[in-house]
Amino acid sequence: MTDAESQKMKNFEAKVRNLIASCVALQQDNIELHKKLDQKTEELKAQQTLADQYKKEYDNLKLAKMIEISQTDFKEAKQKITYLVREVNACINMLNAQ
Repeated sequence: MTDAESQKMKNFEAKVRNLIASCVALQQDNIELHKKLDQKTEELKAQQTLADQYKKEYDNLKLAKMIEISQTDFKEAKQKITYLVREVNACINMLNAQ
């Protein structure tokens, strides 16, 4: 082997070593990125669960608000019923008078 061939072989070996080192570094980066991805996926699942829980609570509060009869609503309903009973009584009295 001549000096030129020997030098080319050394350059080739150096490039192969650099390539192997780059490959190992990329594999390590890939492993770290997969760990981060798994962690973010778990965080996303936890946040989604929390969001679902809050949505259920919000829906329950909306339903409770719709069902809730406030004191003023109760008084108004009682007054309307009283008025209607008086009107019915007045109509019955008018029919009896005839």
